[in-house]
Amino acid sequence: MLSDPPDDPWPQERLRIGNRIRDARIRHNLTQEAVILAIPMNRSYYQAIEAGRANPTLNTLLDIAAVIGVPLADLVR
Repeated sequence: MLSDPPDDPWPQERLRIGNRIRDARIRHNLTQEAVILAIPMNRSYYQAIEAGRANPTLNTLLDIAAVIGVPLADLVR
């Protein structure tokens, strides 16, 4: 199970980014399944990203943005 270390200063920001990813995915009529198959990625890890529980790499965020069809800046602003 993924959890935040006690001294992690970023859980709220990860949650905001996860919400932006989910909202952009829904706006573009994509399912989580479509995104994870296109990357490819483990389903539970992608769900953790959208829920703000994971700490994705820049490459992972770039992949997600590309599959959804939005600039990375829209997801991390």
